Amino acid sequence: MYTSPMFAGLNGSAPAKFPVQAPLEGLKKPTGVDLYARFALAGAIGCAVTHGAMTPVDVVKTRIQLQPEIYNRGMVAGFRQVIAKEGSGALLTGFGPTAAGYFLQGALKFGGYEFWKKTIIDNLGYETAQRNRGSVYLVASAIAEFFADIALCPLEATRIRLVSEPTFANGLLGGFARIAKEEGVKGFYSGFGPILFKQIPYTMAKFAVFEVALEQLVGLTGKPKDQLSPGTLTSLNLGGGVIAGLAAAFISQPADTLLSKINKTRALPGETTTSRLMKISSELGVRGLFGGMTARFFMIGTLTAGQFGLYGSIKSALGATGGIELAKVE
Repeated sequence: MYTSPMFAGLNGSAPAKFPVQAPLEGLKKPTGVDLYARFALAGAIGCAVTHGAMTPVDVVKTRIQLQPEIYNRGMVAGFRQVIAKEGSGALLTGFGPTAAGYFLQGALKFGGYEFWKKTIIDNLGYETAQRNRGSVYLVASAIAEFFADIALCPLEATRIRLVSEPTFANGLLGGFARIAKEEGVKGFYSGFGPILFKQIPYTMAKFAVFEVALEQLVGLTGKPKDQLSPGTLTSLNLGGGVIAGLAAAFISQPADTLLSKINKTRALPGETTTSRLMKISSELGVRGLFGGMTARFFMIGTLTAGQFGLYGSIKSALGATGGIELAKVE
C-alpha cells in the first residue's frame, strides 16, 4: 500500500516485471570488419607498448651489431658503454619510429593473422584445417606479415639511421623528412628485402610456436580453454609467448643483423640490394651474423610474451572473442 499521492495509482496493481541482465549480457558480439578492427587495435597496442618499452635493449643490440669492435663485452656492458659515452637519454634513441612503426605493424600483423587464418579455414573446411593447423598458422602469419612490413619498413629504416648515427636528426619527424628529401622512397625501402627475410620467418615461428605451445599448456591444466579464469589465460599467454619469442629470435637473427647493416649506409653507385647482402654476409661470417644474440633473446622473449599477454587481455576487454580456434580438443 502506497500512502504518497504520487504513487497512489499503483495501489492494487501487479508489480512491474523488469528483466535483469549482467552489464554485458545481451550485447551482440562483434563480427566482420568490427571484429577484425578490434583484433587490429589489440595487436597495435600490444606491439607499440612492448617494442617501445624495449627501445633501450634494441639500442644496445643494434650497437653490438653495427660496431662489434667497440661493443664486444655483452649486453650489460653495452648499456654501460652507451650511458658513459652519450648519456642515459641515448638509450631512448629511435623511440618515436619504434612505437609508431610497430603500432602499424602490430595492427596489420595480429588483425591480418586472424583474418587470413579464417579465410584459409573457410576455404579448406574446418576439419581439414584442424588436421593441418600447423600449415594454416604458418601461411596465415606469412601473408599477414608481408603487408605489415610494407607499413613498418620506412619507420624501421628511420629508427636504425637514428640509432646508428646519433647526429642524423633530432627524432622521428626530422629523420623521416631527411631520408625522404635526400634519398626518396628508395631510402625507406632499401631494407625491404632484408626486413621480409627477417620478419616473415620470425612471425611464422612466433605464431606457429605460440599456438602449439598454448595448446599444450592449456592441455596441462586439464580444462577446456573457455573454462579457464582470465588470470590463468594471461599466464598461459605469457608462457607461450616466451617460448615462441625465443624460437623466433634465433630463426630471424641473421636477417636482423643484415637489416641493421644495410640501413646504416647508402648503397654505392650500381650496387644492388642482393649484392650488398652477399657482401655484408661474407664480411661478417656466421659468428658476426649472430652478433647481439643474447640481447635479442632477452628482448624478443620478453616482448613476445608481453605482446601475447596484452593481446589476449585487450581482445577480451574489447569483446573480440570471435576468432576461430584450431587447437585440438581431447
